[in-house]
Amino acid sequence: MNAKLLRRISFLSAAAIFLLTACTSKKDDAGEPDLTWGTRTGYERFLKLADKTYPEIHLGFSTYAGTSPASYEWAQMRGNDIPDIFVTSQVQDPELASECLADLSGFDFTDNICPAFLEDASIDGGIYLLPVSTAMHGIYYNKTLMEENRWTVPADFDELEELCSQIQDGGMTPGLVGTRFNDDSFSAVFNLAKAGWFSTPDGIQWEQDFLTGSTSAAGMWEDTMDYVQQYIDIGMYSADPKERSAQDVITEELGNRQAMFCTSMLEVSKTELPGGDQLGMMPYISEDGSNNIYIYQPVSYIGISSRLTEPGNEKKLEDALKLLSLLYSPDGQDTFINDQTLCRLSVLASATAEEDSLIYDALLAQRDGRVFPITFTRWENILYDMGKVCKRWFGGENGLDSAKCISILDELQARNLSHKEITDLCECTADFTIEETAALAGKALGSSVGADAAMIPAAAFYKERELGAGISGKLYKGTVTAETASTISPGHDGEYAILTMTGAEAKELASEGFDLGGDGNPYPYILVAKGGSELKDEQTYQVAFLMQTYTRETGELYHARVEEGSFRTFLREWLREQQSVSPDGNPWK
Repeated sequence: MNAKLLRRISFLSAAAIFLLTACTSKKDDAGEPDLTWGTRTGYERFLKLADKTYPEIHLGFSTYAGTSPASYEWAQMRGNDIPDIFVTSQVQDPELASECLADLSGFDFTDNICPAFLEDASIDGGIYLLPVSTAMHGIYYNKTLMEENRWTVPADFDELEELCSQIQDGGMTPGLVGTRFNDDSFSAVFNLAKAGWFSTPDGIQWEQDFLTGSTSAAGMWEDTMDYVQQYIDIGMYSADPKERSAQDVITEELGNRQAMFCTSMLEVSKTELPGGDQLGMMPYISEDGSNNIYIYQPVSYIGISSRLTEPGNEKKLEDALKLLSLLYSPDGQDTFINDQTLCRLSVLASATAEEDSLIYDALLAQRDGRVFPITFTRWENILYDMGKVCKRWFGGENGLDSAKCISILDELQARNLSHKEITDLCECTADFTIEETAALAGKALGSSVGADAAMIPAAAFYKERELGAGISGKLYKGTVTAETASTISPGHDGEYAILTMTGAEAKELASEGFDLGGDGNPYPYILVAKGGSELKDEQTYQVAFLMQTYTRETGELYHARVEEGSFRTFLREWLREQQSVSPDGNPWK
């Protein structure tokens, strides 16, 4: 039996585990779902359309409701535990995707998709993850004021420089960058780079090499950083001295005609400014005007597990293709766009927009292939610090220039790559179930706060709600990093609670579960005790709970005492102390 076949068999085994522990079907409680689907979030309207169009296809869904969905989705992929329909907001590991997902390039529905997106999605000629719908980002401007002055959107840098000079002569600031959050200043630099070399094959290859530590920014970024400096010099990239949100900058500065442009990754929901002026969007202007671009940010990406292409899964593959064909139809794409999503565009080649709409020019750029994906994935560990540096640069800080910023970029990445030993916490020797992960969380919480026991709710799928405060993800075999720990941590952090109850009361409460919705459909509680022994019925115990994981009545009955303390910190420190974890190991002593 060859390695490829073994890998495919492991996928089928993982699928069975997923169906048993992470999914359920509310359409047919008596049987298993026909297909498993990743997150419902963002797909609610499409799933209603799918239910109406294909009522015979029963879907099961992931239970995950934690705060790091993208990281968890890729942890699932590394653990061979993905659903049949894989949904993610980021393409973190293209090579892994090509191993675990089906190549979609040969299916008819891809003919409907804009070639620019297919080109960006290609991995060695195959297509494994497709963008579902995209938000388009450019540079916002006061369209009404531009028209009143008979100014036009500049076609190249010379025209932009002349326009900024005229704006300054009128007593206005040409352009502000949203600097309250560092990602806007980071993106202002990297998006402008994509109007040059960064969007070319050489730029794409450089990015891959830089992120793995095999090349540096020095020697590649000089022309780009000099061009950013020109944007600063003409007043196009100015830091907001008040550090307001990008929305406030648009409302107050553009709306009150104090500034013409605002560079931000904000997705606006209305185009009318105070006083009735209209908002416009223009591209990032390249130096010679040959590559004026927009940046797109997919709402999510979608793919199909490669196991569906194996013999015996023909019906599953047929159903999955029906859903993706519907998704990449005009009706399917329309479910992601409404009157509040003014920056959204369909990914179809047939996409349309009104000529006077905010994104009409972005649509033309999309058709011309002048749209490029946002730079974010795998830059997270240096994005914040580099964005802060760019913000200071835009603000005119002494000693910060293009050369210094390049040097800092290299320093930040070198530091990031050298910190691996800090982020690695321990080794996980086997895959956990959700219930086993909840038990591990209980040991970490209980032992950290000096409790006698801990009671942690484990997720199950209910269509109308999610368990955001409990444990909804699993640990997988491999190195457990700080990011791994965050994927299984609940959304609420900073506090925990101690409830006082007898052993009999604790066991009864555990058997009843956590009825979050008050509808008789509880989440199961996982009860763990210090020493691993069963609680004695008549003895009184201090039982630790995560916040928002018990009802108000339960809290009142057992005199809940809320304490300060971060479960995420408890978990990281506990995992580091363990050195290795396993489902049947790590006793709470």
